[in-house]
Amino acid sequence: MTGFFNIYKREGISSAYCVNRLKRLTKTPCGHMGTLDPLAEGVLPIGAGNATRLFDYFLGKEKTYLARFRFGATTDTLDRESEVRVSGMVPQKSAVEEILPCFTGEILQRPPVFSAICVDGKRSYELARKGRDVELPARKVVIHSLTLTRQTAEDEFEFEIVCGGGTYIRSLARDMGEKLQTGAYMTKLVRTASGPFSAASAVPLGDLTGENIEGFLIPAESVLPFETIEVTDARFFHGVRVPTDRPNGMYKLTRDGAFYGTGVVEEGLLRPDKKLC
Repeated sequence: MTGFFNIYKREGISSAYCVNRLKRLTKTPCGHMGTLDPLAEGVLPIGAGNATRLFDYFLGKEKTYLARFRFGATTDTLDRESEVRVSGMVPQKSAVEEILPCFTGEILQRPPVFSAICVDGKRSYELARKGRDVELPARKVVIHSLTLTRQTAEDEFEFEIVCGGGTYIRSLARDMGEKLQTGAYMTKLVRTASGPFSAASAVPLGDLTGENIEGFLIPAESVLPFETIEVTDARFFHGVRVPTDRPNGMYKLTRDGAFYGTGVVEEGLLRPDKKLC
């Protein structure tokens, strides 16, 4: 079984749990494209079989989130999973809106110390739990848009965030709080889109069974944003680069009308990149 599943992960379970559940249902190796913490819910694309070879094509994909931040308080984990400490005044809605442009575009962001980033061979969160001081260097991330959608409580605001890979929404809450000279932490997170996968078409994990699983399998070729080349030169399948009049770039490849994999055109020659069958 090769393809993708657009899973809607509920709050309270891990991304690894979802992957392991699909492994059992499909009896096929599986992997997810971007972890959602147990606190979060929403879109979790999972590749099955050889579709996991295509993950590299989605590394720069846009993701869309609805996130709620509570201002005037903070936590060690930057979310509601650790002790809350009051840290300052709650800002006015107008003040929150005023700083949004500061966090739009390419910005530098420090990852949370309670994250899975490796430090000296250990996960950062493992060191933080032991009370070790962890300094993670800031990294460039891209936030395409940041919109305040509504005020959900006197001290809580909801935002829609469209961002690139590697962005930590918890860090965004912390940094916005610091910008307003107070504290802030994330209270809720919903991923509504991840690349071509959206919440509107996602299926809850509990709806999948061994009997219906194949009906929810998304063909790998349907989510790749490349044009298609039908390869008819038999030499290609024996490792020979074959001539083509297509422009340079990445393509989906078919063989006798069936999806074969991906290939790259360079200077009039087509070579394979990822083989799926």
